[in-house]
Amino acid sequence: MCGRYASSRRPDELIDEFDAVAHVDEEIAASWNVAPTDPVYAVMERPKDDERQLRAVRWGLVPSWAKERSIGSRMINARLETLAEKPAFRRALAVRRCLVPADGYYEWYPTAELDAKGKPKKQPFFIRPADGGVLPMAGLYEIWRDPALAEDDPARFLWTCTVITTEATDDVGMIHDRMPLMVERDRWDEWLDPAAPGADLLGLLEPAAPGRLTAYPVSTAVGNVRINGPELVEPLPLQA
Repeated sequence: MCGRYASSRRPDELIDEFDAVAHVDEEIAASWNVAPTDPVYAVMERPKDDERQLRAVRWGLVPSWAKERSIGSRMINARLETLAEKPAFRRALAVRRCLVPADGYYEWYPTAELDAKGKPKKQPFFIRPADGGVLPMAGLYEIWRDPALAEDDPARFLWTCTVITTEATDDVGMIHDRMPLMVERDRWDEWLDPAAPGADLLGLLEPAAPGRLTAYPVSTAVGNVRINGPELVEPLPLQA
């Protein structure tokens, strides 16, 4: 599962990276502690629009048929194994695929040390591309219309996304059993093409190749969503 990640790059950086056009009304502040329901950037291609777009969406997919937006907090991730079967993701897989750019993501590893309740303390790790580049997480997006808002209300449409996950590879599997899937650069065109049948594209998704990611322990402060800054992704100093 990917439940927290970092996204500090500015829109112009992402536009250059993904060769996209900005469709962003207001810039999202850099975040080193992105949490469910936070605003995030997503890269997509829309039917009838002959361009790749960078949009601001909310993390946590709200299906078009949902009665209320709160369901999104439970749909931040979509499991690859059941992606084509789940009603919440099936329609989005067909025509609404996206990339969710990240600096890296966090996972928590249970240690041998126990807390006051006798449970293993968990050490957060930051997992990022070894070359320091952008991590293009595979995702889906949806557009939900709020039935409580008027037709002419500009806020009536809510754009949301989810990150697709799979079993973790050996490189990071020791930390957590799930990891985000990624789409390599030479497969972006196919994955984002809304005219391509989504169920046929699952072969484009893959865990990071061996050596592609690096992981290191970071401060437990990342567990507090109110704490946010670049210090969260700094490696903990090695103990003597």
